[in-house]
Amino acid sequence: MNRLLNVLRVLWKIVPAAVGLACLALVIGWLAGAFNSKIQPSTPLATHRKLTNQPTAEVHEVTKDYIEEAIGTLKAASRTVVSAKVLATIDEIAVSAGDQVNQGDLLVRLDSKDLEARLEQAQQSLIAATATRKEADLSHDRSKLLSQQNVVSRAEFDESKRRLEVAIAEELGAEHAVNESKVLLSYATIHASRSGRIVERLAEPGDTVRPGEPLLVLYDATSLRLESPVSEHLAVGLRVGDKLSVYIDAIQREVESTIDEIVPQADAPSRSFLVKASVPRSDNLFEGMFGRLRIPAGQRRHLCLATDAIQSIGQLEFVEVVTEDDRIERRFIKTGRLGMPDRIEVLSGLKSGDRVILQSSVYPTTTANDGATL
Repeated sequence: MNRLLNVLRVLWKIVPAAVGLACLALVIGWLAGAFNSKIQPSTPLATHRKLTNQPTAEVHEVTKDYIEEAIGTLKAASRTVVSAKVLATIDEIAVSAGDQVNQGDLLVRLDSKDLEARLEQAQQSLIAATATRKEADLSHDRSKLLSQQNVVSRAEFDESKRRLEVAIAEELGAEHAVNESKVLLSYATIHASRSGRIVERLAEPGDTVRPGEPLLVLYDATSLRLESPVSEHLAVGLRVGDKLSVYIDAIQREVESTIDEIVPQADAPSRSFLVKASVPRSDNLFEGMFGRLRIPAGQRRHLCLATDAIQSIGQLEFVEVVTEDDRIERRFIKTGRLGMPDRIEVLSGLKSGDRVILQSSVYPTTTANDGATL
C-alpha cells in the first residue's frame, strides 16, 4: 500500500510537468508553421527586358586637370591702427566704420587747450631768451672794444663772452621748445596717413585717450590678399608670382590672384605652408571673408556619365545598362564630382564603353516599388 502511494506521489509531480512541456512544444510548432501547408521551392523564371527604342549614351573616359582647394581668409597686407600721441580728450571723430578716406583727411580732433597754452609759454620764453641774447651780445661788443683799449681786464672780457654763449644757448633751447610745442599741438589733429577704409572705431568724443591707445583701424582695400595654409606637397610646387584662381563663396565669384609671399616655414601639426595671394580690388570684397585658393595638382583620368541616366532609391544610385545582347540590367554606381554640363564623374560600377539608358525618354522611370527586378 505504501509503495502504491509513493508511486502516485511521483506521478502527481511528473505528469503536470510533462503535460506543460508537450503544450509548449505544440505552441512552438504552431508558431513555426508546422501545421500549415508549404509550397515546394522552385527556381523562378528570370525575366529580362530588351532594348527597344530608348535613347542611350556611352560611358567614356576623359582626362581632366585636377584642382585642389586650400581654404583661407582675406586679410589686408596694409593695415593701420590710428592712435593718439598725447594725453588729451577727444573733441571730434570725423569718420565712422565703413567710411572710405583719402590720405590727409581729418580723422580725429583732440582738445588742444593745454597744448596751445604750452606753445604760448614757449613762445614767451623765446622772446625773453632773445632779449637776453641781444643784451649779452651788446655787452660783449663793448667789452671787446674796451679790451682792445686796455680799459677792462682780460677776466671781464672772458666773463662777457661766457654770458653771450650762455644767452645764445638759452635762445636756441627756447627755439627748440617752441618747435616741440608746435609738434605737440599738431598731434591734436590726427589725419589719415594713407588712403583706406575705416573698419573699426574704438573711441567716442569725450573719451580721454592715452598715448598709443588705438582710436581707429583702417586698411587699404587694394592690399587685400588671401592667406591660406597649403599642404606641403602642393606648396613646394608654388612660386612667388604664380597666377591662381580664388573663389569667394560669399559673392559666388572667382577672381584671379597672384602669389605675393610663401612663408618659408612649415607648420608642424598641419604639415602646411602659409601662402599669401593678392586679389584685385573690388567693392564686394572685405577683410575677413572666406575664400578658396584653387591649386592645380596635375591631371587624372576618370569615367564620364550623363546625369540623365542616373536613377536613385533613397541614397542609392543606379543606371540601366545595355548588355551586348541588348538586354537591360540595373547596376548600382557611385558618383563623384560634376564636370562639364550634364556630365558627372563615375567612381565605380561602370567601365568605359558601357551603354546606359537615358531617363529623359518615354521609357518609364523605375521606382522603388519594382525592386523585385533588382
